Amino acid sequence: MSKTTNKFSPEVRERAVRLVLDNPGRHESRWQAIVSVAAKIGCSANTLNDWVKKAEIDGGKRAGVTTEMTERLKALERENRELRQANEILRKASAYFAQAELDRRPKS
Repeated sequence: MSKTTNKFSPEVRERAVRLVLDNPGRHESRWQAIVSVAAKIGCSANTLNDWVKKAEIDGGKRAGVTTEMTERLKALERENRELRQANEILRKASAYFAQAELDRRPKS
């Protein structure tokens, strides 16, 4: 899993996406609009294109997994991993105490 820092605030991202989506007539193509806006805010065109696609998915205009569902899936995977670790610890502890009970000397 890559750890990247978000150089751009959510407000800047939203504004850049709006500039691309709300002004279709100002440029000959969507890609030209993306290139133009990306140059103005200082990000790559591919990054802005990804933001636009994600906004369309979240808005229901494009097929795909929404941001909300992606975050929910990550949370569930994290919880599942933690539960597996807890179960493994409990299994080892149970085996340890069971063995200790067998090794205990009977009282005379």
